[in-house]
Amino acid sequence: MTAKGKRALITGASSGIGEATAMAFAKAGIHVALLSRSANKLEKVAEAARQEGVEVETLTLDLLELDRVREQVSNLAEKFGGIDILVNNAGMAYTAKLMDTPLHHWRKVLDLNLTSAFECVKGVLPGMRSRGSGIIVNVVSVAGKQAFPIWGAYSASKFGLLGMSQALAAEERENGIRVTAMCPGAVNTPIWETETVDSDFDRSKMLTPEIVAESILHVVGLPDGAVVEELVLMPSGGAF
Repeated sequence: MTAKGKRALITGASSGIGEATAMAFAKAGIHVALLSRSANKLEKVAEAARQEGVEVETLTLDLLELDRVREQVSNLAEKFGGIDILVNNAGMAYTAKLMDTPLHHWRKVLDLNLTSAFECVKGVLPGMRSRGSGIIVNVVSVAGKQAFPIWGAYSASKFGLLGMSQALAAEERENGIRVTAMCPGAVNTPIWETETVDSDFDRSKMLTPEIVAESILHVVGLPDGAVVEELVLMPSGGAF
């Protein structure tokens, strides 16, 4: 495991894929900086990660406060001794026909799912460039490759995140920085219980957060000479 001893920043770390990734990293010996807007939930994850014997730092921040994100992430990176791995996982789901999507909802989905990830990247990229290495994993979605009815705003944000990932990979390759677009199908997380989602999918047939986390762990553990630039991970039971 070549990532042991590295330092990772995970956004949306208080539940779902972020929490599972934090624990998978901690068990693999990767030090973790955890970011979420929920201080209480975040501290529970942080304490569980500390029990694995790694260093843990936390930052409570609402990523919709876009004008604060880059500076806060940069400060966290400096405090933590640098960030070798960034996992842009924070995001929201949203269902509505495009014609029924208010502009302020559209902006919120794109701000959180796409623009906050852009700002997080800018917060860690100078340090990665100076060290000549780094891994950025953007948790996209299969909805970033295929659009679904009533998921228009969400798909637009995820298509954008995939495009950003591809451009970033091409731009930063010469600086020793690797970029992965992780595109899972439906994952059984609390996101399905949020007020912005109206869906009756069978959650028992979805991927688990732990499966996605193990895939992220595999990606960041590859030798320096290899990169998974895009990974589509689907439930075998037939769910999207």
